[in-house]
Amino acid sequence: MAKAAGLTVRALHHYDQIGLLKPSSRSGAGHRLYVDADLDRLYRICLLRRLGLSLAEVATALDDRRWALRPAMARHIAELDQRLEAAAQLRGLLARLQAGLDGVRTPPVEDMLELLEAMTTTEGTLTQRISIAVYVDLEAAHDFLVRVFGFGPGELARDEHGKVVHGEIQAGDGVIWLHPESSAFGLVSPRTVGAATSCMAVIVDDVDAHYRHAVAEGAEIEYQPVDRPYGFREYSARDCEGGLWSFMKPLAEADRAPTRPEGSEQSGNR
Repeated sequence: MAKAAGLTVRALHHYDQIGLLKPSSRSGAGHRLYVDADLDRLYRICLLRRLGLSLAEVATALDDRRWALRPAMARHIAELDQRLEAAAQLRGLLARLQAGLDGVRTPPVEDMLELLEAMTTTEGTLTQRISIAVYVDLEAAHDFLVRVFGFGPGELARDEHGKVVHGEIQAGDGVIWLHPESSAFGLVSPRTVGAATSCMAVIVDDVDAHYRHAVAEGAEIEYQPVDRPYGFREYSARDCEGGLWSFMKPLAEADRAPTRPEGSEQSGNR
């Protein structure tokens, strides 16, 4: 079921742990057993995740008693029909422009702009973003990030000697991969280089509550929660190998600090 849904087994285990998708029963050996109703719920989860909802938002939406499988599939079909129609229109445009190229090196500018716009709306070549963080000890990093920063546990892949060579954590709308150091690609942990060369920013529901939890678990705090002039409340902390993380949430419009008129900054303060 995990393979069919494009998920890891650990992701299904995480769904079970947070109550998002609990198996209907277990075998005598403790294996999770899923039935038709569980597959129905997983389909709903996958649809809502495609819309960009967080796991917490998905859980809330799943409690909607008005939801039914048949109209959901109808909406899914309608979405696919829209994509097919857009693809057909793009193909027709390409065929027309190709036929008009006899003796002409390039089509008119207006036609090329129309083609580019059609490609943008129908052929998204970037389909998913996966963030990658580099560590010396992937297993220890995974445990720290789950326990201290509250990420969902993910897959830990081991080699024939039992060493973890790949890790994953669940992070709201996506996944973060944990990658070992690699001399071939010049990948090193902040612990090795003695500095963080990047920062991972994560949106959370409650910055202050997240901060208090991280402090209680012994995180090294760079700065406490603060409202930033660019419209976010955030705090920053280090992970177990010195990686820098910022946890933030957009401020309500009424809470944002007023911006200065352009040109009002003092010289040298930019």
